[in-house]
Amino acid sequence: MTTTATTALVIFAFTYVGIIFTRLPGMNIDRPSASFFGAVAMVVAGVMSFGEAIAAIDFNTIALLLGMMIVITTLQLDGFFALLAAKTLGWSATRRRLLTLIVWITGIASAFLVNDAVVLLFTPVVIAICRKANLNPIPYLVAEILASNIGSAMTITGNPQNMLIGLNSGLTYGGFMLRLLPVSVAGLAVISLVIRLLFRSEFKGNPPIASRLQPETYSLRTMRYSVAVFVMVVVAFFIGKPLGLSIPVTALAGAALILMLGKQKPSVIIGRVDWVLLLFFSTLFVVVHGLEISGATARVLNRVALHETAGGLGTVHVLSLLMSQVVSNVPFTVLMLPVMKSAGSDLLWLALASASTLAGNATIVGAMANLIVIESARQHDVVVTFRDFLVPGIIVTLLTFIVSFAVLYVQLIYSLV
Repeated sequence: MTTTATTALVIFAFTYVGIIFTRLPGMNIDRPSASFFGAVAMVVAGVMSFGEAIAAIDFNTIALLLGMMIVITTLQLDGFFALLAAKTLGWSATRRRLLTLIVWITGIASAFLVNDAVVLLFTPVVIAICRKANLNPIPYLVAEILASNIGSAMTITGNPQNMLIGLNSGLTYGGFMLRLLPVSVAGLAVISLVIRLLFRSEFKGNPPIASRLQPETYSLRTMRYSVAVFVMVVVAFFIGKPLGLSIPVTALAGAALILMLGKQKPSVIIGRVDWVLLLFFSTLFVVVHGLEISGATARVLNRVALHETAGGLGTVHVLSLLMSQVVSNVPFTVLMLPVMKSAGSDLLWLALASASTLAGNATIVGAMANLIVIESARQHDVVVTFRDFLVPGIIVTLLTFIVSFAVLYVQLIYSLV
């Protein structure tokens, strides 16, 4: 192994240790700072030039994330999420219906809006409803987490890892959704059954909910611009490619339009964009590319050669389940991009999107959405422990993995006929 390859491996290892543990003794480090350090170290150590580091950043993904963040932030400020949550959750008359609504509304919203944003906004509403009705919030919050991940699996814009996969694979928005829709629909149906089974005392007899949460204040007049632009963006995701509009350009166009037409102050919207997440993604691309050009990734590729077979589908699912618990599903997906490009299979790309997303449900650290709900709940004095989440998470993950493999295997068989 060359000196450059050794250096790249050391930097990569340190970066991922920081990503995994988020805190190291004697060091002020978290996921974004670990990734940032790794990217800078790759340049300073001579693994790549500064120009190569800039070229390594996938600006298509960054543009898509930025555009969606602006659209989502505007919807939030206009009260769209408050209206959606209050209306849909307000329809519930019993505990089982409330659970069902939380699962399906969260899942569907997560498919077309980034799931991290959905859970960030829905979690306080779910907790408030549970407190008003004297309910234990734990089963409903666990269901929300599971639904946000499973629902987000069905579209390219559902979560960050799917954005990466959609842009690197060349799959169309509609084709991606059509092929993974059965996985998400079946997975959402599984959640309610598992939660009701594991929290029997909470749902025994299906008692009615005693009270209602009053809707938050919102302005339909202000909302009409942001909602209209959002609908246009979603429609353009499906029909934009024949018109020459890529998904990132569509998201940016929607963001520009919503800033110009919306009633919220643009500087406020831009100030609320998660620039830390964008920095994390950008520098993570650099770190992984440094490992790739050093030649170290080539040795991994020779060991993890994937083919469009049942074995290939199984390998992607197993790797996703294991590695997503170690480094979380987004960094794992970035690491897998060179491997998937080498395989050159649409079906394997879909397997990675499905498996890496579903694997996020296995443990608390499996996906960012999980941590967002848990930290948000903690701020409202609700503690979701590792054990609270582990059992339903593992059961739902294994069941949805079976569904995912079966759906994709059927697609494989039909492609061979």
